[in-house]
Amino acid sequence: MAAGNDHQDIKREKILEASYQRFLHYGYSKTTMNEIAGDLSMSKALLYYYFPDKSQLYIAVMRKIAIDYTNGLEDKTDTFTSLKEAFVFQINTNHDFIVNNYNFFDFFRLNEQNLPDMIWEIVDQVHLAELNLLSNALKAEIEGGTIKPVTNPEELITLLLDALQGIRDGSVSQKKVSFPRKEHLEGIHTKKLLLIDIFIKGLM
Repeated sequence: MAAGNDHQDIKREKILEASYQRFLHYGYSKTTMNEIAGDLSMSKALLYYYFPDKSQLYIAVMRKIAIDYTNGLEDKTDTFTSLKEAFVFQINTNHDFIVNNYNFFDFFRLNEQNLPDMIWEIVDQVHLAELNLLSNALKAEIEGGTIKPVTNPEELITLLLDALQGIRDGSVSQKKVSFPRKEHLEGIHTKKLLLIDIFIKGLM
């Protein structure tokens, strides 16, 4: 029985990887279950056995890449030599993640008014990992005496993350969409780094 489960797990991972490559290069809207099955030399019926429809397959892939992203954040927790280093790492990592997976996120652009709850749960998990990373860095700086004491580090970091989100939202507010165009990402990144400089100076 265990061997059978292992085989299913391996097959499922292969499906997720092949699907990720399809979604990454062609986007959600231009990817079909037939194409994914063909990439895997698998019958469509077998693919549907693992994932009943394309949206559930997409969510499973998103969960997988989100776990990889949050694991990368967790691996860096408590390794920074300064608060700025932690903030710059988070902003750069998030920026690179969005840029490198931009086509994958066309699902957000297509469904921005009606994203499934499971998608929001994944987004919340990513947000929590970012909050933990930066809160720990802030606490370390407070304990080291390099910045002024802060009563509620988590609340302060939450406020900062909201402000960073506001920079992104501001870039699309006049365009009737909630996900920025790819050509706007570099400008958003630059503004976020500028806000971090202002934020850190305010803590000194």
